[in-house]
Amino acid sequence: MPPVRQRGLGKPKNTKKTIGRIVQYMGKFKALWILVFLCVIINSGASLVGSYLIKPAINNYIIPMVKAAASGQPVTDMMASFGQLLIGVLILFLVGVLASWGNQRLMLYISTNLLFNVRTDLFNRLEKLPIKFYDAHTHGELMSRFTNDTDALREMMSQTIPQLFSSGLTVIGIMVMMVVLSPMLTILVLGTMFLIFQLIKVIGKKSANAFRANQKSVGELNGFIEEMIEGQKVIKVFNHEPKAKAEFAALNENLRVAGTAAMTYGGVMGPVTNNMSHIQYAIIAIVASVFMIIGQMKAGFLNWFTGALDIGTIAAFLQYTRSFSQPIGMMSQQANSVLNALAGAERIFAIIDEEEEVDNGQYSLVNAYEAKDNAGEMKLVQSFSKTGEWAWKDPADNSLKPMKGEVVFDHVTFGYKPEKIVLHDICIHAKPGMKIALVGSTGSGKTTTINLLTRFYDVPEGSGKITYDGIALNDISKAALRKSLGMVQQNTHLFTGTIRENIRYGNLEASDQQVYEAAKLANADHFIRHLDKGYDTVITGDGASLSQGQRQLLAIARAAVANPPVLILDEATSSIDTRTEKHIEKGMDSLMKGRTSFVIAHRLSTVRNADEIIVLEHGHIIERGTHDQLIAAKGRYYFLYTGNRITLDE
Repeated sequence: MPPVRQRGLGKPKNTKKTIGRIVQYMGKFKALWILVFLCVIINSGASLVGSYLIKPAINNYIIPMVKAAASGQPVTDMMASFGQLLIGVLILFLVGVLASWGNQRLMLYISTNLLFNVRTDLFNRLEKLPIKFYDAHTHGELMSRFTNDTDALREMMSQTIPQLFSSGLTVIGIMVMMVVLSPMLTILVLGTMFLIFQLIKVIGKKSANAFRANQKSVGELNGFIEEMIEGQKVIKVFNHEPKAKAEFAALNENLRVAGTAAMTYGGVMGPVTNNMSHIQYAIIAIVASVFMIIGQMKAGFLNWFTGALDIGTIAAFLQYTRSFSQPIGMMSQQANSVLNALAGAERIFAIIDEEEEVDNGQYSLVNAYEAKDNAGEMKLVQSFSKTGEWAWKDPADNSLKPMKGEVVFDHVTFGYKPEKIVLHDICIHAKPGMKIALVGSTGSGKTTTINLLTRFYDVPEGSGKITYDGIALNDISKAALRKSLGMVQQNTHLFTGTIRENIRYGNLEASDQQVYEAAKLANADHFIRHLDKGYDTVITGDGASLSQGQRQLLAIARAAVANPPVLILDEATSSIDTRTEKHIEKGMDSLMKGRTSFVIAHRLSTVRNADEIIVLEHGHIIERGTHDQLIAAKGRYYFLYTGNRITLDE
């Protein structure tokens, strides 16, 4: 049996490594990042300069105009100059707005394309992972990587990073301007901000763990839901609804607890920093007023240190204080999004970092034909068009070896886990054109044998070997090997598309006529033509509108159109009634004629004409021979075929 499925992919990678990986993706848009930086600098600069202009506006215009108006002096000239200042401020802020708009547009483009690259890499990695990976992990949990985790990453890239960068630059600019206005008040601001940062650090650490647990719980719940939806018929037949509800309730409760913790820490951070900023603002206003009074009485170093405070300076400084608190508050609020995205990114990269399917095979499968060489002898020559003849191409000297279909299992021992062996010393010799049947009770190792032949799993070194036309199976590239094999599985899978496209899946270059012939061979043509749109009928939901038998007929037609040199039938007729099976028996025999065929069957009537029947039990070959030989032996096969157990007395 393959490994038991899990709903998790282990512990996530460390945060520093995850950030480094994200930066690598960001590095592909260097030119656009430069434009983003310029837009942020312009926007932040406009905001900083606009705040600084409060000082001259109050000191040079508002206060003098109030005094002049109180004493009856004309204020027309000052009002004109003040109007020009206001127009300049308006233009400054318009430039900042345009820069902010450009920044948002650029970041939207970067984030969508970055996520395009991430999803592409994620899907490409999934395509390269071995079957054992899918056997060990639920589909729903893997799907959450493409949905919840990438959405969290998208939100961080499109919104959080621009705001963090803008806020960071604003904080630096404000710091510089605050030092220019008053070094003493700046030190006081830094002191209060240090306390705020310490508080953010404590909350942020707890929030990171909470968001990581939340993402993990989401994946587990998705995996469970996916399993339950796929197994609805089984659930209803066995009245499993109460148990399913209880399991869902437990997983849902775990998600609620994790989500509550994440949202609690995330929700606390913003209000805490905002309230701290209000307290900070009040303290700065009081201290600045005291310093201004002291500055009116004394001069010298103290006057420089406090910044020669006046009403305009205090107003500008308080504006910077408020502006300083706002980006800090925004950064703390966006920290939740960052932590959520990093947790999702860790899970995405955990898959991208999974070890892909190893393929050290060098032999390729090519079309070939026979031609005379210079010495007048017949030899194989590679053809770049279809010839109906196949050959293995040796990469060392480009020599060709005819593809005959001879398969040998030479003392093969295998287990999905080293401590639990599934196959014990298996020896099979399938000569070209032979029909080999594998029979036995459930769990005897039949499907595992086929998994080794298709290289879904590889035989460990020192545990025997499998050869194909005399070539070690591991020396043949998996693409070439699987190209030479046609397989019809018990559990068929149909893709969304027309019936014609699903049959042609076995050979994308097949003509419509070849598709029709394959359907006739599989006895599927009759029911297909009775559908509303015939071969153009669209299949959805894995062929939910078709019966299981009809789906299996399409799978047989798919194998027929592939026209493979070696055919594997894994319970290919298990969902077909006996009458239909007899109708397609000749077609199946025609399909297997001249091909090496491996047939797994519980319905033993389908393997009576096999050249060799191999009986497996607990991973051991206990009997082998033709149907008549095994019936005469009255052993395990006789019992499986007739249902009559032979006693020692007989």
